[in-house]
Amino acid sequence: MGGIALDSKAFAYQVAQILADHNARDVLVMDIAETAGWADYFVIATSTSSAHMRGLERYVEEYLSSNGESLLNKPAIADDQRWLLMDAGNVVIHIMSEEARAFYDLESLWFNAPRFPVSALEQ
Repeated sequence: MGGIALDSKAFAYQVAQILADHNARDVLVMDIAETAGWADYFVIATSTSSAHMRGLERYVEEYLSSNGESLLNKPAIADDQRWLLMDAGNVVIHIMSEEARAFYDLESLWFNAPRFPVSALEQ
């Protein structure tokens, strides 16, 4: 990530909270630091549609921009997008359709990584 260096744990949880607060489902932070070596955290969330996925991406990018940060990649989202990967360096954000999340099952693939569910804050 460029600009100011945010703590990767705090960043992962902030992104997860943003996703949860904007109606992403089953938001999860996974600590992959011990397993992967190339990143510290995965943030995984389920979107309800490609339009919802675009909105979630916009909220994450607005958060990054407001903190002087940027993604290492600029994803383009197609109308039939099933998986959006946002690489923020030490934090990799996965926004997936329900079908893609079930099919790729990242939680099982990274079975030994500690995981922490994140829920929307009460309004």
